[in-house]
Amino acid sequence: MRNINIQKIIYHIRHRYLTLNNVVILAAFLIAAGWVWGSLGVMQRNYNLQKDIDYKKRQLQLTQLQRDNLSLQKNFYQTREYQELAVRESLGLVFPGEKALVLPPNSDAAKKADTVKTATAPQATTSNLEQWVNFLFGGYSKSISDR
Repeated sequence: MRNINIQKIIYHIRHRYLTLNNVVILAAFLIAAGWVWGSLGVMQRNYNLQKDIDYKKRQLQLTQLQRDNLSLQKNFYQTREYQELAVRESLGLVFPGEKALVLPPNSDAAKKADTVKTATAPQATTSNLEQWVNFLFGGYSKSISDR
């Protein structure tokens, strides 16, 4: 009895599901799935390669900008203006008619006077509701909360 049921199930599967149309459709589906999987792999690889190329282009541009900046600095350091400024700063030289003002270093009292003391404003303790009412109605929250 059991053997007959198994044979009926096998016959049913073979004649209903394992038809030529179903096998062709399954093969086409497997081919399409393989093609999609391969395409996704190639697209991921191309994306990663393009990301690397963009990174290297940015690095190249940065290096070129740094090179140009250093070239401009080199040209500036070779100018007569820079040389004059450097000599004036390091040696304290002046043009004829100019007077150099040399000040002594600041004392501790002068340093303390220069420090800026910020006064913190006292924080008003207002509730969130009062702040919203002030914002929306133009500062009338006190008259509303007094009622």
